[in-house]
Amino acid sequence: MNPYIVAIFVPLIASLILWKSNNGKKRGLPVDVGGEPGYAVRSYRSISLAESSWEGVSTLAELFEQACKRFTYKRSLGTRKLITREMEVSQSGRSFEKLQLGDYEWVSYGEAFKAVCSFSSGLVHLGHKKDERVAIFSDTRAEWFIALQGCFRQNITVVTIYASLGEEALCHSLNETEVSTVICGHKELKKLIDISGQLDNVKRIIYIDEEGVSSEVSLAKKNTSWTITSFVEVETMGREKPIDAYLPLSADVAVIMYTSGSTGLPKGVMMTHGNVLATASAVMTIVPSIGTNDIYMAYLPLAHILELAAENVMVAAGVAIGYGSPLTLTDTSNKIKKGTKGDASVLRPTVMAAVPAILDRVRDGVRKKVDAKGGLSKKLFDAAYGRRLSAINGSWFGAWGFEKVLWDFLIFRQVRAVLGGRVRFLLSGGAPLYGDTQRFINICLGAPVVQGYGLTETCAGGTFSDYDDTSVGRVGAPVPCSYVKLIDWPEGGYLVTDSPMPRGEIVIGGPNVTPGYFKNEEKTKEVYKVDEKGMRWFYTGDIGRFHPDGCLEIIDRKKDIVKLQHGEYVSLGKVEAALIVSPYVDNIMVHADPFHSFCVALVVAAQHASEEWASKQGISYSDFSDLCQKEETVKKVHESLFLVAKQARLDKFEIPAKIKLIPETWTPEAGLVTAALKLKREVIRKAYADDLAKLYA
Repeated sequence: MNPYIVAIFVPLIASLILWKSNNGKKRGLPVDVGGEPGYAVRSYRSISLAESSWEGVSTLAELFEQACKRFTYKRSLGTRKLITREMEVSQSGRSFEKLQLGDYEWVSYGEAFKAVCSFSSGLVHLGHKKDERVAIFSDTRAEWFIALQGCFRQNITVVTIYASLGEEALCHSLNETEVSTVICGHKELKKLIDISGQLDNVKRIIYIDEEGVSSEVSLAKKNTSWTITSFVEVETMGREKPIDAYLPLSADVAVIMYTSGSTGLPKGVMMTHGNVLATASAVMTIVPSIGTNDIYMAYLPLAHILELAAENVMVAAGVAIGYGSPLTLTDTSNKIKKGTKGDASVLRPTVMAAVPAILDRVRDGVRKKVDAKGGLSKKLFDAAYGRRLSAINGSWFGAWGFEKVLWDFLIFRQVRAVLGGRVRFLLSGGAPLYGDTQRFINICLGAPVVQGYGLTETCAGGTFSDYDDTSVGRVGAPVPCSYVKLIDWPEGGYLVTDSPMPRGEIVIGGPNVTPGYFKNEEKTKEVYKVDEKGMRWFYTGDIGRFHPDGCLEIIDRKKDIVKLQHGEYVSLGKVEAALIVSPYVDNIMVHADPFHSFCVALVVAAQHASEEWASKQGISYSDFSDLCQKEETVKKVHESLFLVAKQARLDKFEIPAKIKLIPETWTPEAGLVTAALKLKREVIRKAYADDLAKLYA
């Protein structure tokens, strides 16, 4: 046979065989469990539930120490050097901070362990007692992780708080847990000074050394009675006078994690060392061939369980962790000075985690660039994307083998460069990822984009997609540390006897399920249950269905369902996920009222797309806020919502009858979305109460 024919057709046939075998693979298996009757599934990887994958390791402190001894001379934690910090003023007069950052500077695992031991000893010398709690109130960075592990070595429980948390929630978190020592950055120190009179138990502040912190330190020393010490000073104290470790047990509480709750004050979820270790052990069996050759991009909030669990997995595998931020992630990120490379371009990671909002922005950014170029470039991109999509969907005429390599080189290589060009595995969690976004990122990056499903209350453990699963819109089979069960929710019309797939409320059981909420026994009893076999279950409030291969799909949420005046049920989250695909939408909150027969929406308009449309239409306006108020703009955006709603097959009553365009982006700092960029519905509703009233008028 002609060798050229072999070279073309063998990869093609092999790929199709692989696709077919993956398509019929059983990824989750039914299992008999105790507790409330339902339809339960376990991982196909293991009959028993995973608790620890490492001999002699039962806590996160032991896991870190073992990793540092195994990978002593390997790169561990990396931070970019700050070269300059400047303020730029836009044409509208607004000021923006711009950073020029250098290369990554690394410490080895051995050096990281010494830093952790020194910080641990320094805490004791500073006067912190074992029965007191430490809060870490800072953006994600190497010092955050060192402080966490330092506390663990003295069996000190860490309270994690989002850096974006508002004053009321911050006071509540620190006072409820009776925190005596707070570790923070300079921005967070300013927030603490502002509420110092409302904090009942804080005695010590450890500030992370960085440019600009001196003014806040002087202010704190002048206006408070706190002991103010730098992170470096604490390390130095401990290094000069080491103190023996007082290691925790598996059942000891490692972290009290305050969620940036979408309603009301945040709740503190108590997580034991055993809880988080179970999730880390389970994930280690799923991520393909993870090891010391990998580099992880750390930029999500470490106060979120997704990032905290991920970094412990990376440490266990000896992966190099490079720290960055969402505002410096790419070359075009908001805080990156023009001409300076973003974190991903410098680090060139192989493994990343992301939340759907960030992946939506990457997708929108790529599409905007392609559309702006137009002409041949756009035609080539569309052709390449179409061929890859056909291949993934099982078409014999899609781009496989040599053609795939060609398209990757000509087209997608440029897209991959946005995240450094070497990402081989990307996990999306924290919220449902829209199927189109998942497929788009998967094709453009040429790497698996897998979804995970879990909650703070289950230490992020629940389900996890296999890297070879080519489907979208699902969150995978149960991880090896969890059983996932569906139970009937008759009020919503979801039953485990439904055909063609069982449906119901998702309940998660296993060693990763946490003890409950700190000082909130009533809420704990409401959503946590222990069955007759001693298994602990968490009732998520999410609605799912199991596919025949054992993979879960999230289809609804009990709290997001509103019954309209004529009896129709509207799932707010489902509708929002469908409508946010519009190129004119940056964010959206659908609102439904039981006393009306229609729903409405607050739409954060996408500035670039809206202004580009206005320019083509010859519409004049003074600023973006003015453009959003124009009747023509509202009509255009509303038309785009109808179009995507039709494509998503939404019912007429699910499509917002009226909309209000919002020119300002909803940010965690403004308190309108959580740190994971989920909508705070009640806060938004109150903030835009007048606008909503007008929409219903």
